Amino acid sequence: MGETSRMRTANAQPISYRTGVVAALDIGSSKVTCLIGRAEPGALKVLGAALRESQGIKAATVTSIDEAEEAIREAVAAAENHADTRIQNVVISVACGSPTSVSARAAAALDGALVSDAHLHALLGEGRARCQREGYAVIQAAPTSYAVDEARGVRDPRGMFCQRIGVAMHAVAVKPSPLQNLKLAVERGHLSVAGSLFSGYASGLSTLTPDEMQLGATVIDMGGGVTSIAVFLEGQMVHADVVPMGGALVTSDLARMLAAPLSVAERIKTLYGAALGDIESGTDTVAVPQMGEDNEDYAVRVPRSMLTRIIQPRLEEILGEVQTRLRASGFDVVAGRRAVLTGGASQLAGTRELAQRVLNKQVRIGRPQTFPGLPAASAGPDYAAVLGLLMAGATMPPEALNPDRATEPQEGRGSFLRRITGGLFG
Repeated sequence: MGETSRMRTANAQPISYRTGVVAALDIGSSKVTCLIGRAEPGALKVLGAALRESQGIKAATVTSIDEAEEAIREAVAAAENHADTRIQNVVISVACGSPTSVSARAAAALDGALVSDAHLHALLGEGRARCQREGYAVIQAAPTSYAVDEARGVRDPRGMFCQRIGVAMHAVAVKPSPLQNLKLAVERGHLSVAGSLFSGYASGLSTLTPDEMQLGATVIDMGGGVTSIAVFLEGQMVHADVVPMGGALVTSDLARMLAAPLSVAERIKTLYGAALGDIESGTDTVAVPQMGEDNEDYAVRVPRSMLTRIIQPRLEEILGEVQTRLRASGFDVVAGRRAVLTGGASQLAGTRELAQRVLNKQVRIGRPQTFPGLPAASAGPDYAAVLGLLMAGATMPPEALNPDRATEPQEGRGSFLRRITGGLFG
C-alpha cells in the first residue's frame, strides 16, 4: 500500500485510496463472501469475487473450526482464481462475541499551545485506553468529535490554539474468545487478519449517503444468523448492537411448519415468501416436498398466504427487538427517522414495508456502491458488508482497522490522524 490517490465522488466528497491490492472477507452464518480489489489512482477496481455456503458458523460464531476454515479457504481460493492473484492479508467483518458500544472521553491541558499531530496522538491513545472494558476486546475505535476550550463539535483541531482539548470516542468491543476463534479460522487458511470491523459499520460505509451519515440514519443489517444495528450521526458511527436472530430463523420456521427440508424451505422462502399478507395474492399455491420423501407425488401444496403467516411473525419479532434496543439505548430518536435495511434477509418481498410499520421510520433498502469489475450478482444488499470492508481496507490506515497497532510507532502519522479525524467521507 503505497502513495495515496484521491477520487471525487458524485457528491463532491474526496475519498483517499492507497494504491495496492486489498481483500475483504465477510464470514456470515449463511455465506462466506470474499472480494479482492485494487486501489488505483482515483478509483477502486474489483478483481475477483466469490461466495460459498457457510459451514461451522452459527449466529456469527464459530462452532466448528475445521468446517469454518474449509468454507473460508474455498471462498478465498475462488476469489483468487478470478482475480489471478494471491492474497496474504484480509479485512474481516465481526458480529460475534456480543458486540457492544463503548463511549469514552479524554482531555488534556495544552496551556495555549498550537494543537499538533503529537498532541492528537497522545489524546487519542488516552481515549482508546478509556474504551477498554474488562472481559472485552476492542475491534474498532474512533473519535466522534473534539472540544477545543468552549468550542464543541470540532472535526479537526490541528492548527488551533487552545488551553484545553478534549475528545469523545466511540468503540465497538466484543468478547475475546469468539473473536479469537474467528481469526483462527481465517489464519489457518494461511491468511493474516489485517483488520476487523463491526459488520453493521461496514454495511453503512457502502450503503449510506453522506447526508444520511451526517444527519442521522440507522443501518439494520439482516443477516442469516444475526441482525446488526449501527447508528450513524454527524459522519460517524455512534452506536452498535446486535440482535441474535436473523433470516435463518425464518427458514427454520418454514421447515418445521411445512415439514420440509431446510434447503427446500430456503428456496421457497426466497422464491415465494413475503413479509406482509397484502404483498402476495393469496390464491397461488406452492408445492412443498416433504422431509424423507423422494417421490414428488408426496409433495404438499400450500397457499402462498400460509407462507406469509409463518414468515411475518418472525420478522416482526426481529424488527421489534431492534426497536426495543434502539429505544433502550436512546438512539431511536437521536438518529432521526431514517433507517436503511441491508443483508440477505432484507431482500424478502415486503420487508421494507413491514419495517416501516414496526420501526415507525422512513425505510429504504440499502444497495451498496458499485465499482468497476464488480459482478452484477454481487451488487445487492447481501454484499453490503463485504463491499464496505473492501472500501475500508482501501481507504483506512492500518491503525484504524486494527486498534492494537495504534500504539505502535508508525511512519506517516500525520496522514493517519487526518483520516481517522475526518472519517471515510472527509
